[in-house]
Amino acid sequence: MENNKQTNFTVQKTEEQWKKELTPEQYYVMREAGTERPFSGKYNMHFEEGIYSCGGCGEPLFSSESKFDGHCGWPSFDREIEEGKILEKLDKSHGMIRTEILCAKCGSHLGHVFNDGPTETGLRYCVNSLSLDFEEEDSK
Repeated sequence: MENNKQTNFTVQKTEEQWKKELTPEQYYVMREAGTERPFSGKYNMHFEEGIYSCGGCGEPLFSSESKFDGHCGWPSFDREIEEGKILEKLDKSHGMIRTEILCAKCGSHLGHVFNDGPTETGLRYCVNSLSLDFEEEDSK
């Protein structure tokens, strides 16, 4: 899939730069639109308070307040932290029609969004842990 090969993202890096900065597993997911194995990601059943950001550029994407157990094997959120942080693209790969989600700042593949969420938004952003970093909320 070539969706993340666009040139209009704020963060611009060559594929060689991405390969140096990301682990091979992260590169596969974020730059080649791969998927980590279900239930294998470190943030699947992670419910600490804080902010989940893009593993490629550090852009804040999701708040722990929007995270829920989607029983799907990947971290699930019902909304982005702020409108415009997530870019949606039609994905017709693997014989399915889905909505791919990308970081709007660097174009990294995050996962997919589905209209089967259990909250009032009705959305389930199904995200690869390998696409995310987490910063715990400061105790005050």
